[in-house]
Amino acid sequence: MKIAVIGCTHAGTFAIKTILAEHPDASVTVYEKNDNISFLSCGIALYLGKQVKDPQGLFYSSPDELKKLGATVKMQHEVTNVDPEAKTIEVTNLSDHQQFEDSYDKLVVTTGSWPVIPPIKGVDNPNVYLCKNWNHAEELFQTAPSKKRIMVIGAGYIGAELAEAYSTTGHEVTLVDGVDRIMSKYFDKEFTDVVEDDYKNHGVTLALDQQVTEISGTDAVTVKTTKGTYETDMVIMCVGFKPNTSLFKGKLDMIENGALITNEYMQTSNPDIYAAGDSVAVHYNPTHSLAYIPLATNAVRQGILVGKNIETPTVKYMGTQSSSGLKLYDRTIVSTGLTMAAAKAKGVKAESVTITDNYRPEFMPSTEPVLMSLVFDPDTRQILGGALMSTYDVSQSANTLSVCIQNQNTIDDLAMVDMLFQPQFDRPFNYLNILGQAAQEQAAKLASKMPVE
Repeated sequence: MKIAVIGCTHAGTFAIKTILAEHPDASVTVYEKNDNISFLSCGIALYLGKQVKDPQGLFYSSPDELKKLGATVKMQHEVTNVDPEAKTIEVTNLSDHQQFEDSYDKLVVTTGSWPVIPPIKGVDNPNVYLCKNWNHAEELFQTAPSKKRIMVIGAGYIGAELAEAYSTTGHEVTLVDGVDRIMSKYFDKEFTDVVEDDYKNHGVTLALDQQVTEISGTDAVTVKTTKGTYETDMVIMCVGFKPNTSLFKGKLDMIENGALITNEYMQTSNPDIYAAGDSVAVHYNPTHSLAYIPLATNAVRQGILVGKNIETPTVKYMGTQSSSGLKLYDRTIVSTGLTMAAAKAKGVKAESVTITDNYRPEFMPSTEPVLMSLVFDPDTRQILGGALMSTYDVSQSANTLSVCIQNQNTIDDLAMVDMLFQPQFDRPFNYLNILGQAAQEQAAKLASKMPVE
């Protein structure tokens, strides 16, 4: 079996390792246009904020490791065309510009994503930087220390983390977003209000609910928005990502933004072409629909599934809840599934409850409050989403709620499910139990207001 793999970050790396582990006789050739593989881009802010001293720890594999496992690894080779009918690919060696053709029995598409670059006048200014891969991280690492003012455009996860990182390294930071709240895709207003106050308390200027219209200047950069003008020394563009799938336009089925559609075995509309990672649409369990959610967690799992299914469809994809989290200014902020705002936007019938409670008893020497919310279907009572925030580490509680969504558990299950009690860790009812009970109370109030038929 001759297998060609296009791209080798998370999904590609795990697909290759799984294929070679389960099919040691397979001939696997990897084509990667960059000079590195397996870079954990989620660690960029930690590196730039000087919390990670050795950036080599952000790489968990290497071309040499894949070669030792039996793969033929062609770095700095770009696939420029794919012919699904003939099962051939055209490749350019970026080092010497030589071109050649290769064939395959099975093709693995793990081409990833690329930052969205809005059509802003002056966006090609040399003081505008991207933040996606290792080369971007190195460029920022070398450039930022000599700059005083940094503007981050886009207040999603990456933008939020960069703004926090640079605010702790002596920079004057401005965070811009077209929406009126930061991280609005991941958290409801009760959560983002708290984080916005944290930014302000650390000197970050928030320029929200405004779009950038022009970038100009060389030494000093002028950024015009729909609400004002800002002076800065460098701009980092973090407005989102788009799938790298132009090779397959008109050849494979895609959703509107170009993400490839796969079945539950990671096969595209051509059964001999498999795809995984940021180039692929995921099955989003809270809405039972396709969505574009470029996360390393999705990429790793899908990559493994490609390896397990490459010869015979065997293991099904479970879908995702889009569980994610970050730490800003010593505050852990995590979410899974739908926010209430997202449920309304998608037309999903939902209700929510938001409460604050201490994570362990007040008689202990110390405790910390936990802000938490739960989104649920008022008819079926199934859990659709949840979020937590605290200076206490509540990160694993998002994983618990993720399992609840995956298994279609209800607020009643969460309210009474058995969880340990020990005053060092929690109350007789864990704070997630208390959240479930608050949802029950909310549901009862809603039911009491319903008209009698």
